[in-house]
Amino acid sequence: MIAIGCDHGGYELKQEILKYLDDKGLAYKDFGCNSTEAVDYPVYAKAVCRSILSGECDKGILICGTGIGISITANKFKGIRAALCTDCFCAEATRQHNDANVLALGGRVVGAGLAVKIVDTFLNTPFSHAQRHQNRIDQMETE
Repeated sequence: MIAIGCDHGGYELKQEILKYLDDKGLAYKDFGCNSTEAVDYPVYAKAVCRSILSGECDKGILICGTGIGISITANKFKGIRAALCTDCFCAEATRQHNDANVLALGGRVVGAGLAVKIVDTFLNTPFSHAQRHQNRIDQMETE
């Protein structure tokens, strides 16, 4: 199950990603927001992260205007590895090397067509399980 959430700056892009998830038959839980009316992105980042940490969802997608604030909030949670990606190479690398469990996108930065490709890459790229990458992830989790 994929957790998805956004603020007002990511609402329109979230709608495009939801269409993609529906078309692919992928299960998701939408944590909001549900309009372009101004809201606070930490509320949605926290809900998505808590759903992943509880085991309710496996991965998450977070969207705000730039993707920066929402990814900073997500990375405050121990066990969350949120990556702000603007291209497919970054999405692939962060899954292979960092086992990222949250993808952050900027609704005012990345167009819908590219965003869908980034989401597809993120969701379909496995973690490499290479020991050097696992060692680095373990080091991230110790502080």
